[in-house]
Amino acid sequence: MNPVLAELHDKARAVLDEVHYDFFAGGVGDEVVLAENEAAFRRRALLPRVLRGGEIRTDLPVVVSPTAFHKLAHPDGELATARGAGDTVVVSSMASTVPIADVVAASRGPVWFQLYVQPDMAVTEALVRRAERAGCAALVVTADSPVFGRHRRDIEHGFHDLPAGLAAENMRDLAGRGLLDIAMSAEVSWEHLGRLRGMTSLPVWVKGILHPADAVIAVEQGVAGIFVSNHGGRQLDLVPAALDALPAVVDAVAGRVPVVLDGGVRSGGDIALALALGASAAGIGRPVLWGLAADGEAGVRRVLDVLHDEFRHVLTMCGGELTRDMVVARC
Repeated sequence: MNPVLAELHDKARAVLDEVHYDFFAGGVGDEVVLAENEAAFRRRALLPRVLRGGEIRTDLPVVVSPTAFHKLAHPDGELATARGAGDTVVVSSMASTVPIADVVAASRGPVWFQLYVQPDMAVTEALVRRAERAGCAALVVTADSPVFGRHRRDIEHGFHDLPAGLAAENMRDLAGRGLLDIAMSAEVSWEHLGRLRGMTSLPVWVKGILHPADAVIAVEQGVAGIFVSNHGGRQLDLVPAALDALPAVVDAVAGRVPVVLDGGVRSGGDIALALALGASAAGIGRPVLWGLAADGEAGVRRVLDVLHDEFRHVLTMCGGELTRDMVVARC
């Protein structure tokens, strides 16, 4: 991990309630894949190219990945995250503790709305309309959650409900639904995704793809893009690291839609490795939460600034180019 991000993590751990820290930091089962998401980057190295003489890109190819309940980390919650993200795309969680309209209003950059397709498509449509009215630029459907993951840390703490005064605000005032009543169902299928695409003109991305065959189906369904993700190690402990699954998905997609790598990114070098293996961008999840808990909006900004500086340094050292033939196994 980048040392500045490690410092922010340590500060966040010191200020957060232990139960809430474990909610953010923890994973499913024995947390094998949680560790593997980071370890997969350490198993790889880059072979730099030299004397290339080209322009070095100036943007930071990342998005802020969707994570729930930011007011557990800071009183301003998702508002501070959106402000700190600047021009970076923010994928705001359906389980945000701030309404999506307020997140969009606070953001300088594009906001995408992360959505769990609800078995009751009327509820799904109501959520889509909220995202549209708020001014969201895209929808991101999380597809890897037929049920909630079993998080040992949360079970041990008995963490099931938000503290008084906090709620999943995007669920407010939906007929017959409670403020934490986000349904997950194994019945949700590609047919539901097709119905979702038919009810909106917003671009629809799919998050949670690991199998290349699912990537092909997603492209054939007309999605705008794919997140290669294992939900940050929070759903199934038997799956591969997101980075290990990335190349096969990139090959299956064959450039037809962009692919975002989501999971385990802790440095600018990690971003570079993801791009070298074919990703268009990398998702940043837990480091944003550590910055938020440590120092609110300024902490989120610091996380992204540090990643930007480190990524540009690595890119410059690699000749301004990142291709798969530059990625080798670390002995």
